[in-house]
Amino acid sequence: MGQQAEEFLAVFNRIEKWMRDQLDRPSAGFTDMVRKLRPRRDLQVRKYHDDLLEIAQLRNAIVHDRISPDFVIAEPNEWIIKKIKKIEMDLTQPEKVIPRFKKRVTIFDNQTDLMQILTILKEKGFSQLPIYEENQFLGLVTAHGLGLWLASRGYAGTIDIKGKKVGDVLISDRKRNNYRFISKDTHVFQAMELLLEDPTIEALLITEDGQPSKDLLGLMRPKEVFQNYYEEWRKFKW
Repeated sequence: MGQQAEEFLAVFNRIEKWMRDQLDRPSAGFTDMVRKLRPRRDLQVRKYHDDLLEIAQLRNAIVHDRISPDFVIAEPNEWIIKKIKKIEMDLTQPEKVIPRFKKRVTIFDNQTDLMQILTILKEKGFSQLPIYEENQFLGLVTAHGLGLWLASRGYAGTIDIKGKKVGDVLISDRKRNNYRFISKDTHVFQAMELLLEDPTIEALLITEDGQPSKDLLGLMRPKEVFQNYYEEWRKFKW
């Protein structure tokens, strides 16, 4: 048996052991375990369901269809070795949102003057503004929402924002549920599923335990989440 076949089988066996650890019936076969674990939303088996079934066929060809002790009918190539290792990593050690999306998040008091907010947006390029009253989270003002708010108040070609506060924008914003709080232990793939299931979410706010009362540890925007995923997918594919 070649070195690549041995490496493939070693990774396959580790995946098989991991799947057994996830089930109450450890005696189940590999294919059966894949199908039983597929509905689990806390795992990525669903994502790799078809790949795992094909990998099982290759494993069977290596183990059961050998025509001599030193010759196997199917020898894994470098591409499938890389792929099964990637699958193993994603299944057994899925990446968490922290530290990947850890960043200093600037928060704003709801009484901050709106002109000051516009200046900050211009200088800093912020697009999501978490709004607080003392230590209580009130909501998320976005550059898009602010633009709509200003446009709705443009009469005769002029917009008067004198005396207006950023909290005024939040009060009138109809998209009050444009965010979700998640814990730092949330897996990246779970965060992606949240964004896919609800297109109205403009930011995922990360705290220690997913509670709004805790300090913000990071912020995830759909654009950066899926851009990073796309870049990684291209790297792996090609």
